[in-house]
Amino acid sequence: MNASVGSVDPGWDKTSSSLGRCVQAALGLPFDVTRELYAKAVHVGLLQGSMLASRDLERVLAALEQASLGPWARRV
Repeated sequence: MNASVGSVDPGWDKTSSSLGRCVQAALGLPFDVTRELYAKAVHVGLLQGSMLASRDLERVLAALEQASLGPWARRV
């Protein structure tokens, strides 16, 4: 192995990147579940289907996700 001082093994870089994506997905799961439950409630008729209500829910969930997860929050 002729690795120079300060070089990073590419395997570790991929591992840390994968771990970051995994943590991000796991932390975002409650927000995804909320979106799914809302969609199912509209589908079965418990809530009235409305594009405006859907937009408002998405804005609130995106703001909550950003506020609670900070740098791990997903971005569009």
